[in-house]
Amino acid sequence: MENLGFIFGIIGMSMGLAGFIFSIVAMSKIDKLESKLKQLDVLNQDFKLD
Repeated sequence: MENLGFIFGIIGMSMGLAGFIFSIVAMSKIDKLESKLKQLDVLNQDFKLD
């Protein structure tokens, strides 16, 4: 039974790591989009995402 807990722990850690990596990639894409929209004057230059 303790092997089952270990397996679920490994699965949980890997899913958490995948979520963390996904969030970093998504944040970088949002930053690129924000800078592109500022260059095209769609957003104000002093726009700050809260």
